[in-house]
Amino acid sequence: MLGVVKLNEGTFVILCGLVVTTVLIIMSLTRIERAQAWILRACMGVLFALFQLLSPRRSTGSTKLPPVSNPLLLMSAMQLSQKIRRREVSSVEVVEAYIDRIQEVNPLLNAMVQHRFEAALLEAAQVDKLIQEESGGEHVLEDRLPLLGVPITIKESLALQGMPHTTGVVSRRGVLSAGDAPPVALLKRAGAIPLGVTNTSELCMWYESHNHLYGICNNPYDLERTPGGSSGGEGSVLGSGASVIGIGSDIGGSIRIPCFFCGVFGHKTTPGVVSNDCQYPPMSGCYHDYLSTGPMCRYAEDLMPMLRIMAGPNAEKLSLSVDVDLRKLRFFSIPHDGGSPLVNAVDRQLLQAQRRVVDRLEADLGVKVQEVFLPGLKYGFQIWNKYMGLPDKEGKPPTPFSVLFGEPGRPVWPLWELVKWMIGRSPHTMAAIGVTLAEMTSSSKPSPFILKQKEKLQKEFEELLGTDGVLFYPSHPHLTPKHHHTLFSPFNFAYTAIINILGLPVTQCPLGLSEEGLPLGVQVVTGKYQDRQSLAVALYLEKTFGGWRDPGAA
Repeated sequence: MLGVVKLNEGTFVILCGLVVTTVLIIMSLTRIERAQAWILRACMGVLFALFQLLSPRRSTGSTKLPPVSNPLLLMSAMQLSQKIRRREVSSVEVVEAYIDRIQEVNPLLNAMVQHRFEAALLEAAQVDKLIQEESGGEHVLEDRLPLLGVPITIKESLALQGMPHTTGVVSRRGVLSAGDAPPVALLKRAGAIPLGVTNTSELCMWYESHNHLYGICNNPYDLERTPGGSSGGEGSVLGSGASVIGIGSDIGGSIRIPCFFCGVFGHKTTPGVVSNDCQYPPMSGCYHDYLSTGPMCRYAEDLMPMLRIMAGPNAEKLSLSVDVDLRKLRFFSIPHDGGSPLVNAVDRQLLQAQRRVVDRLEADLGVKVQEVFLPGLKYGFQIWNKYMGLPDKEGKPPTPFSVLFGEPGRPVWPLWELVKWMIGRSPHTMAAIGVTLAEMTSSSKPSPFILKQKEKLQKEFEELLGTDGVLFYPSHPHLTPKHHHTLFSPFNFAYTAIINILGLPVTQCPLGLSEEGLPLGVQVVTGKYQDRQSLAVALYLEKTFGGWRDPGAA
């Protein structure tokens, strides 16, 4: 095994070394001159062309999933919970339907990395017994247990009692969670039944879900493509129809990119509303300001109830019970970042999809959607990169990735890991090694220019959105890439990452399928604590554009 792709050609070793070197040079620069950046982009393009030429054709047999056949799998969590409470269907029947679907598609996807099917069936039987014995009526159960008997899947980086908690790091093999992360516990307390944990990128630090503990995860719409990361396993299992609701975490797009690539809904909450405790890697530096744990699901109507449960007492900050009248909101659209030399241009089909959203809103609701441009967005990656390296309020910097990769043992040596990778002996992926090498070369000294750009953007967004503004912004420049192609476009996650640094809530919404049968989508951004507005827009977009599509029938 030679790194991420099976190859015998020594040329590919040199190629990947050049890729890593190029990435290091780019990531170590704070303010990149445009001519210099374009040259580096051109080099990456040449290397990508060589990669395509030299890499063998990867075949997974059929690249299409079987269609969903059980009608229970085509209902939202809210619909299922109502039917279970009314005894129209048993929780055991629902859980069995999802177990059957997981067993059908997971060998193709590698999305769920550990299941708890036997325990889930026992818990479902207990739910059915509780309903039979309940004398207070359906509404009592709805108030106390709004997700009673509904199956759920959990990103492996969040603690789920008794399940692996490794985040794909080989040295953590065998580590099990002693308890539940707070939002997991709240969802279980609301009646949800976990089926298992799902695949991630190594240490949740790349936007392809690949690690050497569980392997690579596939996209349900095309098995030769990535489902994204770091919540890629969650996006994949949801997009395949093998889960109805799930939990992800997002510090640079880790909910939104998988939801976009897999054609489902996801919400990055206003920071500080949903607890981020009991995740691995643990928060350090200023991560707590930018990390958000949030819901992922196939149906937009499940977003609001999930968020209300996951937020616990903090839900009051979001005024989720206040109705939203879309006609009274102000709408804006930004079609691209203004031309960052580090980020690819937005795909034509994504631009057209966002334009269709604008046209339908104006026609259906009589609102005016204003197109705006904010020049500072082209520094999105540099802003995110610098702010991720800042220390916490006590001056303590983030824990280095080299330390986290070695836990519970010694820190790894990135250069030595690169050498080992070239001869197929490293337990880490090329992406993980590359980011750790980049960490060695990056400056911890904040750039006045980048700090100024961030402060300016923050002010512009606050003035633009206020308490009643909604912004449409691309989720990613490309449709879902093929496996490992993200190595050659390492900064394309800037479209999601900048929203984390600005501390804004955002909902990822599917918008149908492309000419190639791949998901289209858009980010819906609102002001701080205005999460309910983007969730209301998500309901409208689902009704207008059809929401999730079964990849087996698409």
